[in-house]
Amino acid sequence: MKLVLASLAALALSTTAVAQDHAGHGQPSAAAATVTGTGVVKKIDAKAGTVTIDHGPIKALNWGAMTMPFKVSDASLLSGLKVGAKVSFQLKDQRIVAIKAM
Repeated sequence: MKLVLASLAALALSTTAVAQDHAGHGQPSAAAATVTGTGVVKKIDAKAGTVTIDHGPIKALNWGAMTMPFKVSDASLLSGLKVGAKVSFQLKDQRIVAIKAM
């Protein structure tokens, strides 16, 4: 019985430690920097509030060139964008906060 209780106590402590180590994991940092990227608009989904961009490398995030959808911080950022347009964009917490045609 003591062995079972000791095992349960150890499991409870390790579970708490893991939860504390992962608290906030994947959550945006309040002090996250804004980074800039450039690319070509491939798709605009105003209803979902996303824009898919074929972008070049973004060194600040250690990302290679790829095509991916981004959420926008405000749907109004999508107005005036056209598929095929070359754009410069700013990301904060992996969300587009500014975008303009080049």
